[in-house]
Amino acid sequence: MIITKTPFRISFVGGGSDLRSFYSRRKGAVLSTTINKYMYISSHDFFEPDKIRTKYSVTETVSSVAELKHPILRTVLTQLQISGGVEISSIADVPSGTGMGSSSSFTVGVLHNLMVRQQNIVTKEKLAAGACEVEIDILGEPIGKQDQYAAAYGGLNLIEFLPDESVRVTPLYLKPENKKALEEHLVLFYIGSQRSASAILSEQNKNTASQIEKFNALCQMADMAEELYCRLLEGDLESMGHLLHKNWQLKRQLAGGISNPTIDEIYDTALKAGALGGKLLGAGGGGFMLFFISPHRKNRLIETLNRLRHFPFHFENEGSKLIYFGD
Repeated sequence: MIITKTPFRISFVGGGSDLRSFYSRRKGAVLSTTINKYMYISSHDFFEPDKIRTKYSVTETVSSVAELKHPILRTVLTQLQISGGVEISSIADVPSGTGMGSSSSFTVGVLHNLMVRQQNIVTKEKLAAGACEVEIDILGEPIGKQDQYAAAYGGLNLIEFLPDESVRVTPLYLKPENKKALEEHLVLFYIGSQRSASAILSEQNKNTASQIEKFNALCQMADMAEELYCRLLEGDLESMGHLLHKNWQLKRQLAGGISNPTIDEIYDTALKAGALGGKLLGAGGGGFMLFFISPHRKNRLIETLNRLRHFPFHFENEGSKLIYFGD
């Protein structure tokens, strides 16, 4: 039995600049953190050595990898040349389609688990790059690279995406008291409406490539990731609220479906309750909303938005890790 534990992420600013349609023309940058919500992947020998069983939202038992309906599992097993005799299961703290990078955490976790099973050398870079290859290059998903690198590396990082396809991960090391204070200024709500990011991201890719104002908006968002890195390093926590707000105003312009009247109403209500800024996590349309607010006003915000589910969390620093290897 092998079990891996891979974190979900919260992206603060710069999301969208990790898409190839942007970083192929100009360096992208995202500031994000992983949190203590995880994707767990387990694998063990299957009783029937010539078959494969996978358990996620459905259970599949097949005689060949090609028969698997789950595209990520089918692709990873093909890439690693695993043909049978294995059972793979997944359990997640957060459902898919909610803006925390669950698909990439799943891909990183599966790769990590099965590479350990094959006794391959596992590095954070190999996991992140391998997950990008599976999701973007092979499966053709219209997504960026930030989720894979966040899940593999873990922690609070500035992640830069270069035109030559390389990725640079720079940890943001804060004083313990500043890191704790930053966490205390953040409030997360689940607003519902699980959705696929593909349609929104496909439109965003098209807009970025063809409309100069959309490209310029992403330039500003990528620059804000580097600005926020420097501000936080200096201990200027309040700047995050203002930059989150500016980033959200720019993000809403990138594609239709990112926001809607319900999301706009929630955001405006949060600002009136004292939040300095916030954003919808992920591509848009639903899922989780994050707000930056002074700790002494946090309870007021939670009470004001009591129709939404408050979702407490903490930062995590380890990234994808092996948590069990045994009989």
